[in-house]
Amino acid sequence: MKAVVFDQYKTTPTLKDVEKPTPGPGEVLLKVAGAGACHSDVAVYRDFDESFGPAQLKPSFVLGHENSGWAEALGEGVEGITVGDAFLVYGPMGCGHCRACSRGQDTYCENAATMPHLAAGLGRDGGMAEYVSVPARNLVPLGDADPVAAAPLSDAGLTPYHAIKKSLPVLAGGGKFALVIGLGGLGQIAVQILTALTGATVIATDTKQDAMERAAANGAVTVPGGDGQSEAIRELTGGKGVDAVFDFVGATPTIALAMGVVALRGRVTVVGIANGTFEWNFYAVPYEVELTSTYWGTIEELHEVVDLYRAGQVTPDVTVYSLDDALEAYRALEAGELSGRAVVAPHGATGV
Repeated sequence: MKAVVFDQYKTTPTLKDVEKPTPGPGEVLLKVAGAGACHSDVAVYRDFDESFGPAQLKPSFVLGHENSGWAEALGEGVEGITVGDAFLVYGPMGCGHCRACSRGQDTYCENAATMPHLAAGLGRDGGMAEYVSVPARNLVPLGDADPVAAAPLSDAGLTPYHAIKKSLPVLAGGGKFALVIGLGGLGQIAVQILTALTGATVIATDTKQDAMERAAANGAVTVPGGDGQSEAIRELTGGKGVDAVFDFVGATPTIALAMGVVALRGRVTVVGIANGTFEWNFYAVPYEVELTSTYWGTIEELHEVVDLYRAGQVTPDVTVYSLDDALEAYRALEAGELSGRAVVAPHGATGV
């Protein structure tokens, strides 16, 4: 079968023929419907090397950690899965038996350091291929919802959902404000999730006009980047500041913006992985402000994301590529040319 393989550090992945996987005990073989191209993939093949990056991400393996597909074959011991049904794949794969994994939070597996991989597509062969094999416990049913457009939800939907859900206490009640910094794939879905889960006024900011227009179409009040950005955001809140800020960039300037507009007793969540820093000072930050980070989410939360998707409350903005054009999808992603999420559909939009 064809697959996009990360086989060398600091090098663009290659599209090549590899052996079709066979599902092991407890696993399901999926005919891939969609695989999202994510900036984390770019970090794997562009930024990491032998001295920098998780040890589990050494080449080579098939990329693709945002996956959906149709059940094609069942491994030994698998029950309750019907061949032909569509599923979204929960990517993280921990040990399966520690406390974190037992509550469905494989992202924080207590034995992660000894695991051979982090997720499907992150150390273990992923879904940027015609077929992928995954544990049955990682499958979330999609019912009759479109599995191709759903693929990015396994990360670009789950990651903001987890961050927002953790911040719901500071957004409870009337007169609340939420700020989304960075309107790429995750930020756009975050705007929709905030609208679905809260009554807060959602403010969104980015340097790209088309990104802000899409956020505005989903109910956000937009503020352009540049001079006066912080003042404009505070003015929208009547001067009190933003109750919950979600930074989907994570660079030093965006973290500074977040901390500069947050309200007393507010919460700033850094989701983006641009490795920015912030120097805390007692007198420079409003009292009782929380500055935190999150990573992905739980499988239970992915079920909830799918509920929002099936109800039409979250609609990913996707550009669909064939598997033959998968490397072009990554090129466009790196070049900043995509307005939403690139999804590779190996078998076409209808699975044929």
